[in-house]
Amino acid sequence: MQLWVDGILIVVLAMVFDRYVGDPSNTYHPLRWMGNILQAIDNRVKSRKSYRAVLMGFLSYVFVLLLFGGVALLVTGGIRHFLGGWCGFELLGWSMSVGELLWIVVSAYILKITFALFAFRRFCAPIEDDLRNGDLDAAADKTQMMVNRKMRGMDLPHITSSCCETISENLVDSVLSPLLYCGVFGLPGAIAFRCANLMDAMWGRLNEKYKDIGHFPARWDDVLGYIPSRLAPWFVGIAAWFMRFRSGRSAVKVAIKEHRMTPSPNSGWPMTATAAAMGIAFEKEGVYVMNEGCPLPTVDDVRRCYHLIELTSVIFMIVITLPLAAFLGTHIQIIFEDFIYGIIGVLI
Repeated sequence: MQLWVDGILIVVLAMVFDRYVGDPSNTYHPLRWMGNILQAIDNRVKSRKSYRAVLMGFLSYVFVLLLFGGVALLVTGGIRHFLGGWCGFELLGWSMSVGELLWIVVSAYILKITFALFAFRRFCAPIEDDLRNGDLDAAADKTQMMVNRKMRGMDLPHITSSCCETISENLVDSVLSPLLYCGVFGLPGAIAFRCANLMDAMWGRLNEKYKDIGHFPARWDDVLGYIPSRLAPWFVGIAAWFMRFRSGRSAVKVAIKEHRMTPSPNSGWPMTATAAAMGIAFEKEGVYVMNEGCPLPTVDDVRRCYHLIELTSVIFMIVITLPLAAFLGTHIQIIFEDFIYGIIGVLI
């Protein structure tokens, strides 16, 4: 089969895996393993306020990228090198092999591990049920697992606002960024972003303990998220148009005006765009009110929000990721796979 077709199938199948299979359990999830390794490194860092700590943050990123990216490419490259021509057959007029099909499936599942789109509805559906049943404490406890702010004691509009804020904020980090870098660099690109984003979540805190060791991953995550975050409002607006949201046209305009409300240079773009497109406000008490003058979200708005983010992501995949993956990213992935096996061949 043509390589560009393989690239398209990898991305589409990854989205299918995300929708119907989901993530492996925490025990077997590579991101959990990565987090354990980073925690072990963190526990052994003695000097917290020096250039050496900054260097340690950089070297830690390189280490986890080479480890997890290398293992992923060893697996996919091994399938392609040793099973690529195994058991050929015809499929819809295309010549392919079982080995090639296996390479597509494994690459797709590894790609799926780097992003999470349909998890939003799995997290939020129980919260919606609690809110409809009037159990604000249970809803607050479930929402607490997704946000940093204290949720107990919040009223219904602020709980729903917290849900919608989290869904929209994660549009860039959880979906668009890994899909973009997969399109450009294949699996290595998606894994490189996920390593930076996980390290930023663990070490990118503005306190004395992580100020230096978390400096590189935090800044690198900001750099990698710069383009996807600024593309996000356009795709939110397009998705809102398809969903016939009356305020969809204001997504880009409001995002340009209000995106600086968040401490992060990137998260404000998808959040303000989503609030504007839905015609609602997001409020973090004492910090910001996005799209001020509109009502806070209702329970029904939570579902509208994750449906909007899902459609936004699918449109982004079709318009941006698929063409890039077909004609660039998949080719780059194969170059990396061949490079690794070339090194192995020299060493052996």
